[in-house]
Amino acid sequence: MPQPRKSRRSSQGTSRRDATREAVAQASKIAEAREAARSIQPPRERRTRGGERDPFTGELRKREVLPLLVLHFISDGPSYGNQLMDRISAVTAGVLSVNPNTMYPLLRQLEERELIEGSWEHPERRSRRYYSLTDAGREEYDRLVRDVRPFLDSVASSIDMIVKEVYED
Repeated sequence: MPQPRKSRRSSQGTSRRDATREAVAQASKIAEAREAARSIQPPRERRTRGGERDPFTGELRKREVLPLLVLHFISDGPSYGNQLMDRISAVTAGVLSVNPNTMYPLLRQLEERELIEGSWEHPERRSRRYYSLTDAGREEYDRLVRDVRPFLDSVASSIDMIVKEVYED
């Protein structure tokens, strides 16, 4: 006696169900692996795009170092965003690299706080926007120079101790 033939519809349903089960199983494995990785990673650890740890620059950003550098360079004369990013990268030897997604919101924030004022190089068309320090900006710069110094000294001291421990006998 011939066996009843499974309908095409039922075999497709089975293969879809199997594929769905397999996808759910794979997703569960991935979720479990991610959760395990999170549980061994210290909380609030800053990571760069490549995933590597970024302890120094994370703290440098949190401790008002970036606004200090921006106000410092603007205090020398009017500057624009890309110029500030290049100068910060150069003075920090690339340790503190700043991208436009960080720089331009910071410049807008400083401008809203009336610490800097911006003006277009060519007002009739939006070209470069040059920023100058205001009187309030000069006061904030002076405050940051005082307040950020202890943190920078501690970072320098820590790095000196590491170099001494590892490289000097």
